[in-house]
Amino acid sequence: MTKIVSPPEQRVALRTLSWETYERLLSEHGDGSSPRFTFDRGVLEIMSPSAEHERYNLMIADLIGVLADEMDVEMLGLGATTFKRQDLECGFEADSCFYVQNFERVRNKERIDLATEPAPDLVIEIEITNPSINKLALFAEFGVPEVWRYDGFRLEMFQLLSGRCGAREESAAFPGVSATVLTQLLQQGKALGRTGWLRMTRAWAHEHYGGRGGPLFT
Repeated sequence: MTKIVSPPEQRVALRTLSWETYERLLSEHGDGSSPRFTFDRGVLEIMSPSAEHERYNLMIADLIGVLADEMDVEMLGLGATTFKRQDLECGFEADSCFYVQNFERVRNKERIDLATEPAPDLVIEIEITNPSINKLALFAEFGVPEVWRYDGFRLEMFQLLSGRCGAREESAAFPGVSATVLTQLLQQGKALGRTGWLRMTRAWAHEHYGGRGGPLFT
């Protein structure tokens, strides 16, 4: 029997690239979600996610969907949409991103221009390997209010304050939700099938918040 092994996550950094080259590469790449491009003033990181990487990304996206449902929060998930600003000569494709607080501003838009519209309210970054670009600094330049970063063991939350991303224990997009509890839920999700894990997570979130308006995860 042939054993199929998923290749590991790979990151390649190209330096001294022009903005025009970056845009041409994006155009040639099309709308595919892999690999993901991050550009920061001449440095282009190309990241090819592993199966492990994508599994964690989908778990967190599922978890956010459960939280939004149980907390009655409207949101718009845009996956790995490309966001770029020529004036900054920067661009990124997050693993997942969501409009939560600014949902109403973008809900009916086919395209989002960051020259006139806000950046996503919440960005998810899976970092199994170390990135070549300081993603937190890049997201801060775009004005991303909140970032959740997961390395396969620990979920960390960062929020924008005075132009910089600083570590926080609780979410702004989902008030009362803590990084510690989400880490525990993700660890449980590794040992369970998706259906069973989501059922457990939904029941737990509903018990602590759904329809009661009380604090989440006490």
